[in-house]
Amino acid sequence: MNNKHIGTNFDDFLEEEGILAEAQATAVARVLAWEVNQYLKDHNTSKTAFAKKLETSRMQVNRLVDPEDTSVNLNTMAKVAEAMGKKLELKFV
Repeated sequence: MNNKHIGTNFDDFLEEEGILAEAQATAVARVLAWEVNQYLKDHNTSKTAFAKKLETSRMQVNRLVDPEDTSVNLNTMAKVAEAMGKKLELKFV
């Protein structure tokens, strides 16, 4: 059995399939959604109250908690992190 993927990692496979960037964006969206949902739960905060804290709309917060929405920009992510008392880190590795 000759499997060209034996000995490679999953990122290599995704890159070969041409979907690595999309998979990474989805992973980031899922982490962001999880973090925001966890913050809302831990702080007993509504989406509406969080939207006021961010000085944005509830619709924007709905986008943040959607794990499939990859359209959130860096500025918004930084504001979210600050509102949650966290720091946003971005790394290129």
